[in-house]
Amino acid sequence: MDLLTQGLLGAAMAQSGAQQREARIATGIGFLAGIAADVDILIQSENDPLLNIEFHRHFTHSLFFVPLGALIVALLSWPLLRKRLSFGRLYLFAFLGYCLSGVLDAFTSYGTHLLWPLSDERIAWNTISVIDPVFTLILLIAAILAFKRYSYYAARIGLLLAVAYMSFGWLQLQRAEIVAQSLIAERGHRAEELLVKSTLANLVLWRSIYEYDGRLYVDAVRVGLFSEPRIYPGESIEKFVLARDMNGLPSSSVLAGDIARFTQFSAGLVAIRPQQPNVLVDVRYSNLPTTVAPLWGIEMNPEQPDQHAKYTLYRDSSKQTREKFITLLLGGHILD
Repeated sequence: MDLLTQGLLGAAMAQSGAQQREARIATGIGFLAGIAADVDILIQSENDPLLNIEFHRHFTHSLFFVPLGALIVALLSWPLLRKRLSFGRLYLFAFLGYCLSGVLDAFTSYGTHLLWPLSDERIAWNTISVIDPVFTLILLIAAILAFKRYSYYAARIGLLLAVAYMSFGWLQLQRAEIVAQSLIAERGHRAEELLVKSTLANLVLWRSIYEYDGRLYVDAVRVGLFSEPRIYPGESIEKFVLARDMNGLPSSSVLAGDIARFTQFSAGLVAIRPQQPNVLVDVRYSNLPTTVAPLWGIEMNPEQPDQHAKYTLYRDSSKQTREKFITLLLGGHILD
């Protein structure tokens, strides 16, 4: 999730294990430890544009890296805090702050190497958006109250509420999946793969992506709290097949390797952008849940197979797109 939420979760975790006199210092240590895993965003290369997305949420987010990550935070903090706190307590707060960083990211749809090095799978439970203001607000209020009152009670209550909210997200995901499966059945399709994920900053509007007969279908599913579920039929696009769409590309080439890396990052849900036949896009994400217009993709040049693909963003923040999204979120009618 976003850095603020990661830091607040780390702060609340550290506060929950602090004594009264340690509450405030635990807040700072926990917040620092909570965002420390995202230092992997600095892993970049001018020569290899995909290196960043490949290593973001990688080994620093693994459960097996937690003890070492917490130790690094504790060692960096020790020179400043050695007169105020024993190293053992400092490490405890760093450990508590760091331990759920990868787990929290795994609840989103982006994908996290939570079990590396035992598994290189990108785990994504799709329960919550990468940005969720309600979840963030719960942790913010809890951390502030715990800080002001020198008490771990507020932090623990906030963590319980955060778990409850995440559980509600899981229930909403199940509801959205049932609706998506019913839509697939109505169409007479048999999904080879189905992914349902929350859209930005809410647990009401969901994006459904499934594969059938070589095509990827995207639809929006709205599961309100006090209303019947609603389906907004979306677009479809032909799924990318390397042997067909890049015929003649040497399998050992740099470009073929980049395509494989991007395909793995995108959970296999990739397609050629219709208006740009040299662009491979991640179909999981779009500004609108009913379209295949991408948020990002890679530009490929088959005539230069030994050059890396270029990673490109295609985000659309236009007023028209925002208005359509809000209409879908509120359950309104979209004109064609």
